[in-house]
Parts: sequence; C-alpha cells; structure tokens
Amino acid sequence: MRALDASCGIAGAYCTKLLADAGADVDKLEPPGGDPLRRSGTGSLFEHLNLAKTFVEGDVVALGGRGYDLVVTDTPGVADQLRGAAPGLVVVTVTPFGTDGPWAGRAATEFTLQAAVGSPGGRGLPDDVPLAAGGRIGEWITGTYAAVGALAALRRARRHGVGAHVDISMLEAMAVTMVTFPSVFADMAGRPAPTGPARVLEIPSIEPTSDGWIVVTTNSAAQFSDFLVMIGHPELLDDREIALQATRFQRRDEFEATVRGWTTARTTAEVLEEAGLYRIPAGPVLDAPGILRFEHFGASGIFSPDPLGRFQRPRVPYRIGRDTAAPHLLPADRDRSRADAAARPLRTAGAAADRSPAAPLDAAPPDGAPDEAAGALPLAGIRVLDCTAWWAGPVAPHALAALGADVVKVEATGRPDLMRYSSVKPPTEDRWWEWGPLFHSVNTNKRGITLDLSSDAGRDLFERLATSADVVVENYTPRVMEQFGLGWDRLHELNPQLVMVRMPAFGLAGPWRDRTGFAQTMESITGLAWLTGHADGSPTLLRGACDPVAGMHAVVATLLALDERDATGEGRFVEVSMVEAALNVACEQVVEHTTDGRVLTRDGNRGPHAAPQGIYRCAGDDAWLALAVATDDQWRALCSVLDQPAWAADAALATDAGRRAAHDHLDEEISGWAGALDANDAVERLQAAGVPAEVVIAPRDLSANPQLRHRGLFEVEHHPVSGDTEVPMLPFRLSGVERWLRAPSPTLGQHNAEVLAEVGVDADRLGALLADGVVGDRPSGL
Repeated sequence: MRALDASCGIAGAYCTKLLADAGADVDKLEPPGGDPLRRSGTGSLFEHLNLAKTFVEGDVVALGGRGYDLVVTDTPGVADQLRGAAPGLVVVTVTPFGTDGPWAGRAATEFTLQAAVGSPGGRGLPDDVPLAAGGRIGEWITGTYAAVGALAALRRARRHGVGAHVDISMLEAMAVTMVTFPSVFADMAGRPAPTGPARVLEIPSIEPTSDGWIVVTTNSAAQFSDFLVMIGHPELLDDREIALQATRFQRRDEFEATVRGWTTARTTAEVLEEAGLYRIPAGPVLDAPGILRFEHFGASGIFSPDPLGRFQRPRVPYRIGRDTAAPHLLPADRDRSRADAAARPLRTAGAAADRSPAAPLDAAPPDGAPDEAAGALPLAGIRVLDCTAWWAGPVAPHALAALGADVVKVEATGRPDLMRYSSVKPPTEDRWWEWGPLFHSVNTNKRGITLDLSSDAGRDLFERLATSADVVVENYTPRVMEQFGLGWDRLHELNPQLVMVRMPAFGLAGPWRDRTGFAQTMESITGLAWLTGHADGSPTLLRGACDPVAGMHAVVATLLALDERDATGEGRFVEVSMVEAALNVACEQVVEHTTDGRVLTRDGNRGPHAAPQGIYRCAGDDAWLALAVATDDQWRALCSVLDQPAWAADAALATDAGRRAAHDHLDEEISGWAGALDANDAVERLQAAGVPAEVVIAPRDLSANPQLRHRGLFEVEHHPVSGDTEVPMLPFRLSGVERWLRAPSPTLGQHNAEVLAEVGVDADRLGALLADGVVGDRPSGL
C-alpha cells in the first residue's frame, strides 16, 4: 500500500506512522517552511514520527493522482479534487472540527478542544480551576482513529473498486475518549439538575509513598473492599458513605488522610507488592527517567534507539504472526538509512509520478454496483466473537461492529461485563444491570449471549462458534483463556483461518505479565499523569483516555491481520498490550528526554506549545474560558481583542519566549479582562479574531455542542429496557455511510436462542442449558 502524508502536526503523522509500521510505503509532503512539528522541542518527535517515510515535494492534488492508494491531508478543500482526479483513491482529512458544520474552520489547539469536550470541566477540585490533561493526547487519539478509518476504507476500496473520503475531526475523537460518556450518564439518569461544579478526583487514585507516587485503582466494589483491608481499615467496609465514590469524595480529606497514613509509611515497591497480593490494580507514577528504568519495559525490550542514536523510542505496540512466537516489530525494521530528517533530501514530484497502484491485499474481486459499493460497510461478512469487558476491550469490537462486522458479545451469568454494574439505577430495581451508560456506549450493534466457559458444555458451544468466526477478541488476564482450554493453539486447530486478538494489560511476557491494569494504571506508568496537574501538586489522572487508545490500536492490528489472512488463507495471532499502546501515544517524554536530558513535567494549564495558555474565570457561576496563543499572529490578534492595552506594547511579548517569561503577568491581565465578560461572549470575540478559545463546558453538556450535532456524532439507541438514549458512535465519516448505529446494545443473554441455533442448539437443548446455568439472562444470584 502506498500513501502520501500531506499533513502537519501529530495526528496525521501518527496515522501514517501506524501504516508505515505495518509495511506501507509512505511519502511525506510538507508545506513551504516545513511542518511546524520540526520546530517543536528538540525536533526529535518529528523525526520519530517520520523516520519510515520518504520526503517529496510538489502539490498535493497533483501528487495524489499519481499512483497512491491513500492520501492523508489536513487541508479540508482538497478531498473532492483528489478523488475527482483518482476515483479509486482513499482520502483521509484530519481537521479540528471536520470539513463542514458551524464550527468548521474555527481556530483551535488540542488544549482548547479539551475545553470544548468537557475534559478539564470534569478534572480537579470543585473550588479550583478546571485542569486540562497533559501530553497532547487528543492529537495522538485522533491519529489512531484516522488509521482505523483509513484501513477500513482501503479494505472497502479493494473489494469494491470504489474510493472513499474519511472525514475525521479532533473534536469528535476527543469527545469519545477524553470524557467517559458523561452526556449518556446524564440522559439515562433523567438529566437531574447539577448540584455544583462537575470537577472531581478519584479517591483513592494517585497517592504519595515514602519515595515517590503510586496509583491505585478500585473500579469495582470488590477491589475497593480489598483495598480497605489492605490498608488495615476493614471497619470502613460498613461505612456506606465511604463505599460510594460520590459520597466518598465529600469526605475526601478524612479518607485521604487515612490512605496516605498507610502509603507514606511504605516505599512504592512495598505498596506494589501488597497490592499485587490482593490483585488490586496499581502501578508507579513515572516521569521519563522512571519510564526508562521500569523493570517491565527493560525486560521486554520495548525501547530502542533511532538510527543515529539520538533518542530512544518505543516499539510497535502490537505483534502479528502465525503463532504465539511471532516477534515484536522494532522501529528499526522500518527505518530508512538516510541522514537526519532536518537535512534529508527531498524527492521531486516527478519521481513520485512513476508509481503504480499497489496490488490489492484483499483477494476478493470488486463486486457490487458503484452506488451500492460506495455505501457498503467495510467489514460486512466478518464474524467476531467478543470476549471483552470494561472499556478498553469492548470499544475495539464496538468499532468493528460499526464498520459492519457481525459481533457476538460473550458474557457469563456468573461474570457479566462489569460495566453493566456501573448503573444509573439502584439494585432494588428490576434489571438494573441493563442501565449502565458506559456499557451502552461501547456495545451497540452487537448481539449478546451468555456462556459459562468453565463448563464443558459452554466450552463446546464456544468452540462451535469459533469454527465459523473470523476473529476472536479477548482482554482477560493472560492465564484465563488457557485455563478455559481456549488458547491460540486450540482455536487455531479448530479454525486455521481464525484471527485471535489478545489485549492483555502488560503483554504476554515480562515481569508484569499477570498483573491487572486499567486506564488509570497506564496513564501513570507511561507518564501521562506526570504531565497533568499543578506544578506544585500531585500528578493527576486523565481518567480514561488510555482505554480507547488501547482499543483502537487493537482495531488497527485486527484490520491488518485480516488483510494478511485474506491474502494467505492462514489465520493470525495478534497481541496488543494496553501499556504499549499508551506508551506509544505518550512517547514524547522519552523521545525528548533521551535527546537532551530534559524532563517534561506538569505546569497546571500552561504548556510548552502555546503562550499564553490557560483557563480563566469569567462572569457568572463557575464559568471559564480556555485560551491558547500558539503563534505570533494569534498574539497580535489577542492584543486587538483586548483593545491594544499599553502593557501589550512590550516588544519582548512579540515572541513566544518573551510571552512565556511573562506568563504570570499575562495571566493577571487576561483574568482581569475575562472576569468581566460572559464566557460565550469572550470566546465569540476571540474566535472572530482567529484566537483559539473555547468555553470550558460541564462534561454532561457535551451532546448539546452544535458542531457535534451537525456532524451526527450522537445517534439514538432504541433499547428494549432503557428506552431511547443518544450515544456517540465513530468519530469520523466514511463517504456513502449515513449512520453507524444499526442495533442497540444487547441485554444480558438476549440473543442466546438466535446465535446458538446457528450451531445446532434447538429449543429443548437451550432449555437444558438454561437449567444447568450454562446460559441465562440474569446475573447469577440476582
């Protein structure tokens, strides 16, 4: 596959890096003056993202029609021109807001987009300023989703011979990853009136130890109960206010004193050892030097140097092979032997014109009428068995289902997906487990069955289903599938064309192999939490983004494995570890540190890529605006909005370095200006002048955003128990596809009869299975 990357920044570059890592031949086209990412920090991040690419020059439209399969661009107006010149071309457009809608073309940075989706609005203490996440995570997330859209569109193009436009917006990608479906929670709860600021911190979460920081995650009631026993306070098990996260937060000072009295008396290693004994997800909170010293990364060989030895970078976050011995791909496997990127010679447009389209990876011939093909779903005809739970696992088959796969979610009445239990209804109400907003948000378009895989009958039925499946996806701890007797060797024996995707927290090898981990664990170990928080305070959790990051990397790997399967007729084993997916999107810290020794750290709402940058209080109750000045032109525009105040005439402020040095003073002046204005009015004035700014919304208000409503991110789920609810779907448009949502999330065991009939289970046999507890439609004991 041949691709042209005609984008600037992280998102498009990471999309095409993911393709280059998989063997695509990628060219890089920069604007006059070069990609601004070259001048970010040491420039090593630009080098890391583009090492496997060949640099070309010319015009994107002229180049795009000369033998490429795919063009990635951040210029909204060129998609139609490109596709007009090459109807079979797939074009991916990556922009802040998408190519149409009332906010299209609006000034933005990743920081201001966070405000627009409510990320800082839900992070921090109620009486403190909203707090943005560090690490530019929104750009990396967008790039990962762009790779998913690109691979899906390429698959459809190869099958049907019809090109496509994938239109992805950062706003939408961040809306489905950087907040945990707050509007869905609000809708399913009946939109109760807010009782104050939405900002909270998880308790317990990041806690000090005698020699550093540690994160502890208690996502389930059982984990929290075990945590109380671990810290020596089992008497708190009877305190209902402490048991519930919302009321625990109201008593946070009291509870944190109890927790920290225990953690600060121990080293990080001692806390980790005890948490491991209780199987409580925990991990160290690391900066760049700590990441490089982390035992699991060292033992697994995750980092390697670039060709010139300037910096360290993580390996490709998945492996694909014919068996479990498949090696991990190192970046060096795709590096090109050439000089430093800053001085690299550019290939001319004429050289690129000699290209011919790559041979299709999909052996199926083009079929269907053009109109029908243009609207076809890329994964129609693919069957997926979904053995996942929580968020990181289910979001992967959720994307596969939206793209057309027949996804069968496999749960057990003895252990349903515990996201069902994150419910807006109390356990006193019938079928309360069917009211879990997060479950609804990542399980639409799936059929659902229950099977007790610890029973002979349950395993037999699963094996029968696997013989006709294309993909099995699971995210249990590594030992579980082997304990069921359903590891790769057995499934491959049953179905040699099967793709098995495993999503362990820390991989299938290494000293942390058998530890459990959640998004909070990954945010802490990979340094994202280190970049989030006040300069004089503790590191702070992002709260969830690493779940969909892992899920979308799993989708990328699954699509690649299906391509290999289609080409060879042989199934593939795939491993995508959650921590390595997170490490790849958090790699800037390690790349920069190993280049010049600097340790990136948190600095409140300030950041290294814009100055001034901050969140400022406006008139009214808990009203805030986020503002970021990323260029000198934007600084001059800001001065105009402020009516050219005398203090802004200081010549030193004309440069980023000067503004950064005067940040305290600038914050005071901007705060005085914003404090007298309505937040919406202030943002309207700034946007009219081209200054990136957004209102910091309460997370629950996300679905009211006019751009998201125009783009159709939210679609209505018609559910047999919970009724109608708007849930977000894929954050990109694919030409010809009107909507992604075709069926609601399944109730527990809803499709037992339908799915099991496909492997020969009649009504009498189903009744026997129900009587034996192999299948069911209610959680055991309820």
